Amino acid sequence: MTPETALQKAVRDRLVESDIVSVLVPGASILDRNERPAPSPSIIIGEGQSVDEGDSLDRNRVTVFLDLHVWKKEPSTAGVKAIAGAVRTAIHSGRLVLAEGFHCIDASVQSMRFLRDPDGETSHAVVTINAKVQEVA
Repeated sequence: MTPETALQKAVRDRLVESDIVSVLVPGASILDRNERPAPSPSIIIGEGQSVDEGDSLDRNRVTVFLDLHVWKKEPSTAGVKAIAGAVRTAIHSGRLVLAEGFHCIDASVQSMRFLRDPDGETSHAVVTINAKVQEVA
């Protein structure tokens, strides 16, 4: 398993188990797949990036960025803003527990963007999570 996959799994588990998120988005609609149109409402685990940290001679730390795409059929952005806020609360509620071999040093919501889909019926938010992950023996 990679640090990116370990983080993705931990984030999905956190969101599915979070009461504040699940009241807005059912766990079955928190997905890792590319689907258009996305279920409404939904959280789609999207793009990511990882950057090796050069501050350790062990070279066992990486910063992982993970985008979550929030979708909801609505005329405003109020619903996706509420879901994104619930995601932030869930991520900040405690240390993420990663798969064996990885330790989450820190994780936070780095940014949230709110957009209107060109279809005129759907709102979209992009929530970017920034996590420092260490590989452990």
